[in-house]
Amino acid sequence: MTQGILGRKIGMTQVFSENGEQLPVTVVQAEGNTVLQKKTVENDGYEAIQVGFANEKPNRVNKAEKGHAEKAEAEPKRFVSEIRDVNLDDYEVGQVLNVNMFEAGQMVDVTGTSKGKGFQGAIKRHNQGRGPETHGSHFHRSPGSIGVMDTGRVFKGMKGPGQMGGDTVTIQNLEVVKVDAENNLILIKGNVPGAKKSYVKISSAVKA
Repeated sequence: MTQGILGRKIGMTQVFSENGEQLPVTVVQAEGNTVLQKKTVENDGYEAIQVGFANEKPNRVNKAEKGHAEKAEAEPKRFVSEIRDVNLDDYEVGQVLNVNMFEAGQMVDVTGTSKGKGFQGAIKRHNQGRGPETHGSHFHRSPGSIGVMDTGRVFKGMKGPGQMGGDTVTIQNLEVVKVDAENNLILIKGNVPGAKKSYVKISSAVKA
């Protein structure tokens, strides 16, 4: 069954393994996860738990969000997400989750929102090649042919310039290097999506 927790990306650092190997790790703080709701097949069509992380300011909460949190006897949360494929018998509404559910050496999947890059060209956005820089060339950093004459239009899905970043990204099979239960920290080998202080979801690896 799947286990999961929500957290805040603190940043990256390095640790050393027992054999002296230097490991780059991402530090995720995951304190105060509260189970806000249990979803069942009878009521919702699938099984999952809804988890909330980080208390929201009272002036930013509407009545629906406040009432939903009160059912779990908790404060309204800033970041709310669902974790599926769980054993509902192991959870109760209002239960607080901590980092002890994970252990060093475990493989996890981490989901976050990638850094926004703004409006970018096809070379940076899609890793396309550029044209010659010689005199007389009118093809430098612009995309090449984007269609054919017969249709008289550009097909949907054509790779071109546009908004880059700000997407939901999941990196699979990352290793948990260390779990610091005292400070509610999880150290994950390698990088995870998102900027510093952004929210991420850590769950058991589906392909481990």
